[in-house]
Amino acid sequence: MADIGHIALILALAASIYSAIAFILGRKGANPALAKSARNGLFAAFGLVSLSVIILTIALVTSNFEFRYVANYTDRELGLLYKFSALWGGQAGSLLFWAWFIAFFAVLAALWKRHSIQKLQPYALAVIMGVQVFFLSLLVSVSTPFDKLANIPFDGRGLNLLLQHPGMLIHAPITLIAFAAFTIPFAYAIAALLAHELDNEWLASTRRWAVLAWLFLGVGNITGAWWAYTILGWGGYWAWDPVENAGLMPWLTVTAFLHLALIQKRRHIFKIWNLALIILTFNLVIFGTYITRSGMLSGISVHVFGDHGLDPYFFTFLCVTLIGSMGLLFYRRKDLKGKDYSIDLISRESTYYLTLLLLAGSTLIVLIGTIFPVITRAITGNEIIVEPAFFDRVVGPIFLAIVLVIGICTQIGWQRAIDNKSLINRFLWPAIAGLAVVAILLIAGISNWIVLLACFVFGFTFFSILFKWFQETKVRKQAKGENYWNAFWKLLLGNRPRYGGYIIHLSIVIMAVGVIGSSFYESYDQSILEKGESVIVNDYTLTFNRITYEETTSRAVIAAQLTVYKGDRLLAEMAPQKRIMLTGDHAVTDPAIHSNLVEDLYVILDAWSEDGNTILLTTRIEPLVIWIWIGGYLFTLGGLIAFWPGDRRQTVLPKSQSAKHKNG
Repeated sequence: MADIGHIALILALAASIYSAIAFILGRKGANPALAKSARNGLFAAFGLVSLSVIILTIALVTSNFEFRYVANYTDRELGLLYKFSALWGGQAGSLLFWAWFIAFFAVLAALWKRHSIQKLQPYALAVIMGVQVFFLSLLVSVSTPFDKLANIPFDGRGLNLLLQHPGMLIHAPITLIAFAAFTIPFAYAIAALLAHELDNEWLASTRRWAVLAWLFLGVGNITGAWWAYTILGWGGYWAWDPVENAGLMPWLTVTAFLHLALIQKRRHIFKIWNLALIILTFNLVIFGTYITRSGMLSGISVHVFGDHGLDPYFFTFLCVTLIGSMGLLFYRRKDLKGKDYSIDLISRESTYYLTLLLLAGSTLIVLIGTIFPVITRAITGNEIIVEPAFFDRVVGPIFLAIVLVIGICTQIGWQRAIDNKSLINRFLWPAIAGLAVVAILLIAGISNWIVLLACFVFGFTFFSILFKWFQETKVRKQAKGENYWNAFWKLLLGNRPRYGGYIIHLSIVIMAVGVIGSSFYESYDQSILEKGESVIVNDYTLTFNRITYEETTSRAVIAAQLTVYKGDRLLAEMAPQKRIMLTGDHAVTDPAIHSNLVEDLYVILDAWSEDGNTILLTTRIEPLVIWIWIGGYLFTLGGLIAFWPGDRRQTVLPKSQSAKHKNG
């Protein structure tokens, strides 16, 4: 089976090389037969890569330890779902999974029959197949999942305990799918430059792909934060780890692209910016993969793959794609000049442009902070690691400014002069709502000026969106004679990108509330407890009952059984635990978490005595963390709504008020 899987990858590589060349030659020579054969080669490559994935998956779930990859990442005790997740749990498997989705998205792009993209499609498919050639080359020659063992072991080494978590089933594949999806908008951007088709058609060809990749990567980042929060036992969810940053940076740049693309569509400006943002996004994905799969972050990040060797290949590919694409953009720069267009200071265009600057600035800061240890190592021989506090102090205010701009942008329209009275009326109620939030916090005893400022911004933006949505619903109600619910629902269905965006912006505010609460008001207590003893933390009383110990042939689980009361009310039975991999002497902390809308009770088992009568317990109070995850669900909902645009003709405003509302 291993030989069949490897041969399938070799044939897929050959088919991909042929298709990449044939798409270009078929386009230039206007040879329909060659173009058709190129498409057939693309379909064949997908089928062959799929065959390889099926073979490796069967080997994983059946514990076929003839495969070195299976022996390295699974064992007989591993659950079926985690055996399946090992497909992307190691370096070679994750590369295969990535290549598989590139091939799948290539098929979707090839089947796309939109007439307006026919001139771009051959070039775009050639670029996609070129990227696929790179990944398949690595899988065939450098990092193959189909190596065989001469001496087949009875059992495997097992999957890292950190990866035996539901986050492995969600975060990792979603992130890899996002990385693969970014290939498509990059390919159409390059196709537009190669074909000299520099109008807005390439934007139309890439928008939904960019939204798809943006949504998947956003969900991947959020689920990654949840994974870290629920397994590492440190009470946090984002540490500005280099690999976390590598997932954040392309998300920031593609967010900027999605906003500027709206301006290009309406005003035919920012053409160079949009192409540059798509190119940078794809290359930041490759850069993030490079630092994950190289040895440059060893000792700095907990996320890097243990096996290296891909450094020169990804570095070379990064140089080729970045220099080549930026060089092509520079070559076409004169053809990308937009119309002479002045942007009014108070307009949606200006807020989008400001958003671009804020997003680009934060991306640059995160990039410099991420690679700073590498820079200092090269210059001085010593690594200087940028602490998370630096990112909090520098990037935090930028993100707060972005939230404020969201609220301002919601209330103003496209390039329209607004008199002072109208401007005041638009911002009055959101500002009052923000001040009301601050007043409530002051009454509650919150006095930190940073928190109060942030909460004013959150309140202003949150209610700005709600007020705007209510106004538009009211206009629809008056125009159509509908009730509020029908007007609201038909607005949503009639312009899904717009109202999906509203939901996404609301979700960002909600997540920001969770970040502020948990960052400024978390607390912890550490206690040594004898069996039967209790400790009081805030309003919680935790009683240590006993230690339980479970062991299998490869792993052990030690758990502290606790009874938790809040006041006189029994709240929960909690069991923080340690999981230990006996074969590798590797341990993972699993905190016990009890959540409500106000705070999380977060309990960690740090140590225990040999007789099981004494434990060292850390108890943390993490305010408002649950709102990060609630915001994450809302973000996903908004992204899905925005991804499937509706019929904009359903969004009807009355003639008497259309001038007032249609651009707002």
